Amino acid sequence: MRISIVGTGYVGLVSGICLSFQGHDVICVDKKAEIVNEINNSISPIYEPKLDDMLNQVISEKKLYACTDINWAIENTDVTIVAVGTPFKNNAIDLTYIKECAREIGTALAEKTSYHTVCIKSTVVPGTTDTIVREIIEEASHKQVGSFGLAMNPEFLREGCAVDDFMMPDRIVIGAYDDLSFDSIAAIYRGVFDAPVIKTNLRTAEMIKYTSNSFLANLISFSNDISNICESIGGIDAIDVFDGLIMDKRIVVKNDDKQLYPGLVQYLKPGCGFGGSCFPKDVKALLTHAKANTYDAVSLEAVLAINELQPLKMVEKLESLIGDLLGKKIAVLGIAFKAETDDIRESPAIKIIHILLDKGALVTACDPEALRNAEKELKNDRFSLKENYVETLRDAEGALLVTAWESYKCIQPIEFRNLMKNAVLIDGRRVFDKNAMESAGVKYTGIGLK
Repeated sequence: MRISIVGTGYVGLVSGICLSFQGHDVICVDKKAEIVNEINNSISPIYEPKLDDMLNQVISEKKLYACTDINWAIENTDVTIVAVGTPFKNNAIDLTYIKECAREIGTALAEKTSYHTVCIKSTVVPGTTDTIVREIIEEASHKQVGSFGLAMNPEFLREGCAVDDFMMPDRIVIGAYDDLSFDSIAAIYRGVFDAPVIKTNLRTAEMIKYTSNSFLANLISFSNDISNICESIGGIDAIDVFDGLIMDKRIVVKNDDKQLYPGLVQYLKPGCGFGGSCFPKDVKALLTHAKANTYDAVSLEAVLAINELQPLKMVEKLESLIGDLLGKKIAVLGIAFKAETDDIRESPAIKIIHILLDKGALVTACDPEALRNAEKELKNDRFSLKENYVETLRDAEGALLVTAWESYKCIQPIEFRNLMKNAVLIDGRRVFDKNAMESAGVKYTGIGLK
């Protein structure tokens, strides 16, 4: 099929590259000429495993092309997928880019005689596609929905493994205005992606996306709430608690004497909070949307409240071991909100670094992929970025592991002791062995451990 995709962020670019890799002809549209030029020169503007090689292949095969002209892109395709950003601003989801895009699509459709389907992939609150998007397109195109298709196809991509998630989906959700709209989007996936297709209306598709992210965020905050209770009582390691929990037969599945754990158990462990471009804004957006519809979502409020506390707990633990932070050199391992991405949006590390700086600490930090983004976000005379963990830890009086990169998991206890001026480690992801650290002379503690 001929597909145009508006927006080249994580969702748009990954979707475009993967669809073209599967044989579709894809045109990616972005207003920024520099991004368009990078893509056409096989340079990915984002870091995502496997993406660079795939981009190089689809560009060389001329299956994917980027441009700034949305009218040309729509004229030369049959389906337009909208993947622009929907940030959370002023206590509500910001639909500025969605509205602009809908108006531009409508203007382009006014000049097009053949049937064209518009598919929203951006995360929008329920009721957005069938009201705001539909009305703007109809007004700008002077056409009624039905003469053009309208669908909502949410994404379920995890940064760091987005390519695998797209190429091997666990489900494909298609909300559609009518059968013809559904068929247009279903045809994109037919015969290539082996996953169940869920056909529903537009609002339900939008709600499935928010429910999925809110559920996972809920698991994380639940885990951290339990971890904090364990700490307050003392004599309990939250890791042991969750190991006991996931053995429940309603969670674990036994197959040929083997125990199979669902993917959700990775969210059931102590940590320093969730971040990224999805969980924080999506939970906030759904909470606000619920209130606008006269419902007070108490559980979502708790999810966010707990998540706000977790970064602070890392600093509190550090202070309990080394005292006042004023003038002390503190090392932060990891800046991205999770491993295998360069995304620092809502990252616990950013919050932790700001708290450390507010307390007068001298902060050094490192990350394998997020340094370029961190340079733009963090500017302070007492903050510096290092290329590797060795330089970050050198002469530090305390260290905090925030992002669980594999290269950081492999740091040996003796390295912490030898590199640091004062070998104190706060493990925000519980990746290190407490006994091994203490045997090497490192003062160690972590979330869920007193």
